[in-house]
Amino acid sequence: MAKARAIVKRRKAVRNIRKITKTMQMIATAKFQKSLKRAIGTKPYTRKVRELVAELAASIGDVEHPLLRRPEGEDLTHKVAMVVITSNRGLAGAYNGSVLRTSVHSIRDMESEGNTIELYVGGKKGVSYFNFQKRPITRRLDMTDTPKFADVQVLADQLMEQFTEGKIDAVYVAYMNFQSAGVQKPDVMRLLPLASLPTGKKDLGPAGQPSPEVPEQVVYEFSPDPKSLLDELLPLTVRSTLFQAFLDATTSEHVARMIAMKSATDNADKMVKSLTMRYNRARQSQITTELAEIMGGVEAMKS
Repeated sequence: MAKARAIVKRRKAVRNIRKITKTMQMIATAKFQKSLKRAIGTKPYTRKVRELVAELAASIGDVEHPLLRRPEGEDLTHKVAMVVITSNRGLAGAYNGSVLRTSVHSIRDMESEGNTIELYVGGKKGVSYFNFQKRPITRRLDMTDTPKFADVQVLADQLMEQFTEGKIDAVYVAYMNFQSAGVQKPDVMRLLPLASLPTGKKDLGPAGQPSPEVPEQVVYEFSPDPKSLLDELLPLTVRSTLFQAFLDATTSEHVARMIAMKSATDNADKMVKSLTMRYNRARQSQITTELAEIMGGVEAMKS
């Protein structure tokens, strides 16, 4: 009887846990749907800004801008800023572990080249991890379920200011890149310096004519002039790219938690079924023992 009672108590506890994981799964699903709309909605804007910057750069020709500089020789400070985006809460499967492993590999590679890493960490999980590793954190970032562009803009402006002043050589972002609801990959993206822009020079064929494989460059009229627009759009590209990374990371977190809680709920269902079968066997064994005792008593009374 004691064994059956223990199984009943354990089954009750598992059912209570299942209710919690099911609720957390539903909450994560609702947050994911909301975050997905934001992440997908901003990607066309971020992509279009990059295309516009490329067209402006092609109109200007050789582009020179502080955000495009590549430190060399005496300009090198051997300092690199690394923005690591994690979550505030756990129960998200391998989400935080994957991002942290990827970031640590990149940090070690950069340190092996003689660079000093300045960490900008978002999320309590990342802060706890780097504190445990005894790595100094330059700045702790406040992470919420709904990142705001104004908050990300402050961070982007700070990083751009340090980069243009020559205090750091590059800026990288370690985050979970959201590709679809079924695919999220940890990634380290270079934020600064920006990727090389086209110069607008056409490839010519043997006779000095444009190559047929290269499409004709469309000529635009800009107001104000392309260089002024580029001075405005390059910082906007950095801000929008960093904001998109925060949105992708948040959306990936909700996906990971939703999948983890669904898996926990399914495992709880299986455990309840297993415990029910064990309880039935224990109860059947108990009933059989009681019947045997009764029959033994009857036989004793007859004799």
